[in-house]
Amino acid sequence: MRPERKRLTAGVSAALAVTALAILPVAAAGTEAPVRLPPAGQWDRYAASSVDSVVDLAPMRRSADATAADGTGFRLTTLHPEVNTWYLLERTPPAGSWTRPDQWHLENADPARWRVRLEPGDAPGLIIEGGGETTTCRPWDETAGPSEMETAARSGLPFAPVCGQRLYLRNAVAGNRTNREAVSDFLRQNVIFGDSLVNLIKGSFYEDAFLESAFTAQDAPVGEVVASLGQARLDRRPVMRTSMGLPLIGAEGGMEAGSWYAVQEAEGVFASAMQPGMIDADLLGDRAVNWLDGVESNADVYLVAFDLDRFELGYELGTDHPTLGWSSRPQRSGEDWRLPGPDGFDRSAPLVRTGMLSPALTARVAAAFAGGFKRDHGAFRFGDYATFNRGHHYGMLSNGVTFSRLQPNLATVTVTLDGEIDMKTWTEAETPTIPNLAFARQNGVPLVERDPQTGLVVPGDRVTSWGGGNWSGSAEAQLRTLRAGACLREAGGRQFLIYAYFSAATPSAMARTFQAYDCDYAMLLDMNSPELTYLAVYRPRPAGDGIEPLHLSSYMAASDPAGRGGERIPRFVGFSDNRDFFYLLRKE
Repeated sequence: MRPERKRLTAGVSAALAVTALAILPVAAAGTEAPVRLPPAGQWDRYAASSVDSVVDLAPMRRSADATAADGTGFRLTTLHPEVNTWYLLERTPPAGSWTRPDQWHLENADPARWRVRLEPGDAPGLIIEGGGETTTCRPWDETAGPSEMETAARSGLPFAPVCGQRLYLRNAVAGNRTNREAVSDFLRQNVIFGDSLVNLIKGSFYEDAFLESAFTAQDAPVGEVVASLGQARLDRRPVMRTSMGLPLIGAEGGMEAGSWYAVQEAEGVFASAMQPGMIDADLLGDRAVNWLDGVESNADVYLVAFDLDRFELGYELGTDHPTLGWSSRPQRSGEDWRLPGPDGFDRSAPLVRTGMLSPALTARVAAAFAGGFKRDHGAFRFGDYATFNRGHHYGMLSNGVTFSRLQPNLATVTVTLDGEIDMKTWTEAETPTIPNLAFARQNGVPLVERDPQTGLVVPGDRVTSWGGGNWSGSAEAQLRTLRAGACLREAGGRQFLIYAYFSAATPSAMARTFQAYDCDYAMLLDMNSPELTYLAVYRPRPAGDGIEPLHLSSYMAASDPAGRGGERIPRFVGFSDNRDFFYLLRKE
């Protein structure tokens, strides 16, 4: 085994040991922010070959204990004090009691304002401080009847308010099958959202089933081009009359291929369209990737750019996916067969996955899009990456808590505690920066990256390798299908997150497209169905009663069920979903 293929845990242990011995915060390679230093024991636990639960993968956690006069024990764990969003509250009955212990996953409704701590003494309570206010809350108190926590747990709501709505109890619900009336009533009364919920309508998984090919007119007006983003590198720029669902400024007669247009009533959001066959011949002639066939050359690509000066990026796991156990793809050996999952566990408990944006954030939500592969597809079956690091299961991190470790060699989008957004290939050397991260998601290997020597955008070195890149598709390696990807790009002194929807494409067509748009780094998200490649931009409803989802493609509207009044209920925002997702919030 070559040195770079040693087991991940060995590299993690060494990196964490060095960090734990440091006296002052140090800058890790490639970062500017100082590395946060958790207690050495918690670093050691994080670095172990396997751990017992997801709580062990929150190395910055802090716990406080209290014991009531009757012997009942309480523990409040802040899972990442600087993120200040998630807490685990545990209650242990007195010795000799037959009452079972309780564990509650709480979410701070306003992390920038409220700080939560456990009050010691004979009558422990939660002290919530912020904004010049201090409140004591005992949501477990049953002296006057059912406790507030019990009522919240029985509500059927993914987020049930407690402690004067300063906290939410995160309840386990079935994604897409949540108690419709309870959620509808809560959102209507507290967030002014929605009316009813129904199951998602899933699309069929067929090659080219969602192929879109716009009618083009060379001489039609092209509308106003967004100068700050420029134009994609194309040989021809016909006007495309697409079925894009976003209302654009200046595109009444169609969209000029490769140009950018502002989205109406969505400041900082821009859209573009093209077909891979329009790309500059010099790019297409480069043999770094496969030739494009006639279908994908004429398949529409829709892109949406978000000006990150205006937005924050977050990530939430679905109620079910990605799971945390083993993918069926890599082969296991030795101790791995005794482990429920590659990190040592296969469930998120005691933490709860709601598959839905916190109601406290809905006033600022600007857009949401589906995340990456399910766990079973999120590891390598073939190639060298299948043979070490336990098959490179894709990692994920939300609100400062690692649900599955970030693996080296994989394309990774990260958001730091300071809100800095990056997209890169993760390395072992970056493991000590885990405490600096609020969110992260991995999905495969890079589609394109900028060559540090030449400054040019080049395809990833595994774009043409079906097994080596884990690009999925059919068993016969038929790679052309509906796909989605994302990239980061610096333009005009601003950073943009660009989401791209490919109605029928191979990884090679995706790479060529991201090259044409001069992306600094690009990665695959998900594929095969509009439900799995979903993106919606949100704007206020004309009546002022909530938000309206604007879908990138008309096929995506089926993922948003209609309310009693016929309005669409926005997925990921108006109800729990079984899939993971990214969301963009307008900065305050």
